Amino acid sequence: MQIKKYTDYGLRVLMYLAVQEEGQRSTISDICAAYDIPKNHVNKIIHHLGKLELIATKRGKNGGFTLAKRPADIRLDHVIREMEGDTPWVNCHSPFCKIVPVCKLKDVLAQAKAQFYDYLASFTLASLVANKTELIAVFQTET
Repeated sequence: MQIKKYTDYGLRVLMYLAVQEEGQRSTISDICAAYDIPKNHVNKIIHHLGKLELIATKRGKNGGFTLAKRPADIRLDHVIREMEGDTPWVNCHSPFCKIVPVCKLKDVLAQAKAQFYDYLASFTLASLVANKTELIAVFQTET
């Protein structure tokens, strides 16, 4: 399984914001420069993270983005489930699979997915930025 690029970038945005000084706003340009990713992707991600109330946005001259919650309060299972969408890992109906009535695959994958999210629930954004000093150093060398 591979997460969508959209989810990957969303996690990167959150990590970037998590290592900034408290109250410091970041812009889309800052984030794009830090990761060398396209602005149109980041625009959509920022909008989605704002709707999820994970980031706070401010428009205008001194605008930008900050985390809306403490990194320790942002659980990875929640972020990934929201960014990925909660669709089944296997689609038995498009095209229709004739073994659906007797197939065990969908149940096995559903259990695996539940375990995947249970595992992720034990991690937060703070877990991803525990090496904050090293992350900041990497971001500073890239700009």
